[in-house]
Amino acid sequence: MKVALLGGSFNPPHVGHLMAASYVHATQGVDAVWLMPTFHHPFGKQLEPFDARVRMCEALCRETSGWLQTSLVERELGGGGRTVDTLAYLVERHPDTRFSLIIGSDILRDLPQWKDFDRIQRMAHVIVLYRAGYPAPDTVGPPLAEVSSTQVRDQLARGLEPSELVPSAVLQVAREEGLYGLRGPR
Repeated sequence: MKVALLGGSFNPPHVGHLMAASYVHATQGVDAVWLMPTFHHPFGKQLEPFDARVRMCEALCRETSGWLQTSLVERELGGGGRTVDTLAYLVERHPDTRFSLIIGSDILRDLPQWKDFDRIQRMAHVIVLYRAGYPAPDTVGPPLAEVSSTQVRDQLARGLEPSELVPSAVLQVAREEGLYGLRGPR
């Protein structure tokens, strides 16, 4: 089996995540894409509770026919969210699976801060997607939508509902959990 891993804070997940996963599934010869919400952000970002972010990821996964799944591996490890540790654990746990790691071109500038990126590249094929506004060599695909979780949270803080940036099922979970100032049914 071939699995592509898409890690992130998913705070909240949005259409950019769905588009990235869909593109990789459609073009990179993988059987599944696993969303891996970080349990503790390695660079100290403030996050909504893990279980709430998992529920939102699961809602995003329902937009597909089963090839997109949410992994709880980061909670299982309970560590600092370092990709190299998560990947080593998955490779050992799933010896018959070939892993790819999806990153956006916006992340390339952060790679010097990552622990053992050369080891990551030995354990998984790294797929660098072209994120709009961050051109870089060796990226694949067209520029992905210019959307970020930060942008979504900013809109929500201003009382705007980002219904064109976040699938309705994800927004419904955020309402049910009382996240980002959302309350009650809509």
